[in-house]
Amino acid sequence: MTVPPSVILRLLGAAAAGAAAELAGLGLIATAAWLITRAAEQPPLAALGVAIAAVRAFATSKGVFRYAERLAGHDVALRALATARERLYHALAPARPPERRGADLLTRMVEDTEAVQDLLVRCLLPAAAALTPAVAALVIELVLLPRAALALLAGLTVAGVLLPAASYAAARRWGAEIGRARAALAERVADLVHGSADLAAFGATGRALAAASAAGDRVDALERRRARALATAQAGGVLTQGLTACAVTLTAQAAGAGTVATAVLALTALVAFEPVLPLAQAAERLPGITGALRRTREIRRLPRAVTEPDRPAPLPGGPYTVEVRDLVVRHPGRAPAVDGVSLTLTPGKRVALVGPSGAGKSTLLAALMRLIEPESGSITVNGRDIRELRAEDVRRVMTGLPQDPYVFRASVRENLRLAAPEAGDEELERAVRRARLDRWVAGVGWDAGLGEDGRTVSGGQLQRLALARALLYDPPVLLLDEPGEALDDATAGAIMADVLDATRGRTVLMVTHRLTGLDQVDEVVVLDRGRVIQRGGHEELIRTPGHYRDLWEAESRAWRPPAGQPIIAGTGSPSGRAAAAHHRER
Repeated sequence: MTVPPSVILRLLGAAAAGAAAELAGLGLIATAAWLITRAAEQPPLAALGVAIAAVRAFATSKGVFRYAERLAGHDVALRALATARERLYHALAPARPPERRGADLLTRMVEDTEAVQDLLVRCLLPAAAALTPAVAALVIELVLLPRAALALLAGLTVAGVLLPAASYAAARRWGAEIGRARAALAERVADLVHGSADLAAFGATGRALAAASAAGDRVDALERRRARALATAQAGGVLTQGLTACAVTLTAQAAGAGTVATAVLALTALVAFEPVLPLAQAAERLPGITGALRRTREIRRLPRAVTEPDRPAPLPGGPYTVEVRDLVVRHPGRAPAVDGVSLTLTPGKRVALVGPSGAGKSTLLAALMRLIEPESGSITVNGRDIRELRAEDVRRVMTGLPQDPYVFRASVRENLRLAAPEAGDEELERAVRRARLDRWVAGVGWDAGLGEDGRTVSGGQLQRLALARALLYDPPVLLLDEPGEALDDATAGAIMADVLDATRGRTVLMVTHRLTGLDQVDEVVVLDRGRVIQRGGHEELIRTPGHYRDLWEAESRAWRPPAGQPIIAGTGSPSGRAAAAHHRER
């Protein structure tokens, strides 16, 4: 990973400020020790003036340098954290879906990336800050009394080398286990939060709670072991500090050093341990940090779902014509999901993909958006093969409404602006009006908070919210994946009517298993087992024996008007039902 020079300069600045703060603290204690013991001898005031000024200067500069170190250090850490998460996201977005659960990926994205911040703030900067004052204290002791310097060196070696090494070895024994245990706990908690309804329906809530409790107990046990090791190391460091100060004092007295020199030697030795003692805690954290960084590297090493060109071609200018020729897409170890499909999307043309589940409809959309690599065949944009373009550029041309749109825990306005961060209020209002969401927004307000996973909105509102996002993003080619999925017939019919109305004049490729309103599209392509088995206009296909007419007749037989409602003109067909349902909702 390349580190920008500006980050290195900030890190060096933070380390220098930290070392300067520790040196100021050492100078403060040494000067204060000399001042107090010398003042007890009642010398002339002029003999103490320089020491008094030095104490004030050291005290002030220590606070200034400490503030600068905190400011620069956290600035570097937060920048590094943001960069790490951005790189992890960019590595995960185009990668093949890893065989991990979502909670584990969330742990890696949130907790594990924080290891970058901990590495800088809790390990590297404390180590850099401890070295300079330790050397300075040894120099002072060496100048005043070489034998005292040997005692101090022995104490610093124990507190700054041996105890951190022991802490590191002990923490390494279960550091990886703690990471795995936290990921397992996150998965259990995610199951309880997001799957509570399903667990209750199957009577499995008790077992899920017990499993989550066991996972929590496992994390607690490992954390207690780590805490005991850290407490032992810290106690050992404090004990070493006290014994070293006593040893320096006794050495000075045995050498016949004066009262002032003895006080300076003892207090200098005592304060030299202050930046060294946190090294045991930093070493104890290091295995967990390296394990977290290793897990993030695993994500970055995931194989990419598509191969980016070494020298990407420039994106052609619009308007765009998309041509699919003899496309074959195969998932590993399976029969082709898309087998020899061809279609053309000219500017303003609307095409519907129809077929049973597993027919390859969504796989075709994924191939168009460069989310999956085709085995053979081609997809071109204005004659340019999309494999010669950057995936990001392809998605600027073709993107749209997913099958399962996501709502974040944020306001209505913020959820919409995910598609267009710079959109103004007029653009937002136009998008929700075209998605038939304006009355709902007027009722709840633009700043109304939406719950995670769309729990605070109905299925129809969620689909319209996703449609408004797609209209805000305004891609040249709009791809819609099952806009009426998992909705009742009336709501799905209204959504389809709104989608078809809002996309009039746009280039659209829509995946749907509902035939409502397809008389408004230019072409219907019927897929089965990855192959095109029928294509043509809606009226032509319902007159032709085949899969489409069978679906149409089954859908027509399945619909019945609500009790007491007469069958009015036009509502006996799916298109009429959509209009009627839309009228009732409006």
